[in-house]
Amino acid sequence: MSAFWALALAPLPLAGAVLLKRAWDGPGPQRPWLILGGWSLLILAIAASVPLMGPVRGPSAILAVGSTAVLVFVAAGVERRNARKKAVRELAPEPSDRRRVAWRGWLRGFLAGPLAGVAALGCGLAVAICAPGQIQSRMVIGGLIVPFLWAGGMAWTLSDDKILRAFAVLAGVATLTLGAAFLKGAL
Repeated sequence: MSAFWALALAPLPLAGAVLLKRAWDGPGPQRPWLILGGWSLLILAIAASVPLMGPVRGPSAILAVGSTAVLVFVAAGVERRNARKKAVRELAPEPSDRRRVAWRGWLRGFLAGPLAGVAALGCGLAVAICAPGQIQSRMVIGGLIVPFLWAGGMAWTLSDDKILRAFAVLAGVATLTLGAAFLKGAL
């Protein structure tokens, strides 16, 4: 019965992927609406799958269908190149033109290290405590995503020129995820 509902809901993530691909193709006045529509269709498909297939099987099936649709778009964009032809070398990208200040380096190191780690740990705890499914699965998934999220937070923080934006996002993610985990654990 789950396969029937997965196939019945398949047009929603497929249409969402098409809208997001059209938004990615080029800028235009309709681009924000395409992005909003694409993500809305994907969220609607996930939300509709929960009562029809269950809180674990439904979102998993819809995400599998959506990611398969996106994989088709990626495969369609593959271009073949001659391996023997030498590519034109480009110069390395220029470093930030901002003046070097010692406290900015220390602050960036704090954001990339401990604060990104706390945000990643909060995401892992939130998944382990708040996500649906068996406790063993939640703990394994929550533990496995922490190093990847920490590495992503480090890379993003060190490459972004806006320190305040990095601080706001990392502090916000840490606060929301740890707060959700604490509230769920307290209840």
